[in-house]
Amino acid sequence: MIQKGLSYLGVFFLTTLSLLPLSVLYLLADGFYVLVYYVFGYRKKVVRENLLNSFPEKKLEEIISIEKTFFKYLASLIFEVIKMKSISAKELNKRVKFINVDLVEAYLKNKESVLFCSAHYGNYEWVCMGIGMAFSGEHYPIYKPLSNEAFDNWFLKMRSRYGNHMIAMRQTLRAIQSNKNQATMFTFGSDQAPSKEESNYWTTFLHQEASIQLGLEKIARKTNRPVFYLKISYKKRGYYEVDCVPICLEPAKTTEFEITEMHTHFLEDMIKEVPAYWLWSHRRWKYKPEKEVPKTSSKDLSVPELHNS
Repeated sequence: MIQKGLSYLGVFFLTTLSLLPLSVLYLLADGFYVLVYYVFGYRKKVVRENLLNSFPEKKLEEIISIEKTFFKYLASLIFEVIKMKSISAKELNKRVKFINVDLVEAYLKNKESVLFCSAHYGNYEWVCMGIGMAFSGEHYPIYKPLSNEAFDNWFLKMRSRYGNHMIAMRQTLRAIQSNKNQATMFTFGSDQAPSKEESNYWTTFLHQEASIQLGLEKIARKTNRPVFYLKISYKKRGYYEVDCVPICLEPAKTTEFEITEMHTHFLEDMIKEVPAYWLWSHRRWKYKPEKEVPKTSSKDLSVPELHNS
């Protein structure tokens, strides 16, 4: 009961904080960065290890420079996420610009659905929020519910603003089947590590063996929905550009794991180009493959029969 009360108190505090203008929140973020990086060293060891393993060719001085830029950005990102509770549609549209929208709209206006692939790069929360306003189709972002009920409800309501229909990860297939006759956009975040039990496919990602989620590929190949990568570019503090890049327009013609390799290495190139804005504090490589990893067969990854809308 005490823990529940504290959770609701935390939600009230964050909601109140979100009412402050972004200029003030960024001042708070600057102070927060000093505390997180220099005082508490939050996940500093994880970030440093991830960077060193991902960029073995870089000198330590360059690694530390990327590390500091990342933590400065992470502090800003946290307060930008809090601002989602009160940010206006006008303000969001000013700060998140989508390009090549017409490539996606060509499908939606023809009553066809598309799949978006995204990653924890830049302000993925603002981008996901903005999709509901930027495109004509119905938007269904896939998310993993939080264990804390109060904060899960807070995030769910916040993320659902401006036309988004949030879908819990395990309800994805049901949601796709239920909306198969509509022009929809389902957005997948495909860069986090699956659980150890669900680590069925491994590839090399940033010089390390990494297990990759296969949900996006399974659905794309079953429904033949085109796959677009949301390439997020950090322009300046609080401003982003999102390029809708078609990476696979005929998924049914691909071979097994081809789409997975496409989006994994697309992200890898994004990170190599500008490393600091990916979520380095995530324990992306905490699971290691067995000595011999069996090739996963599509027969082992059964998906109910689906049809494109």
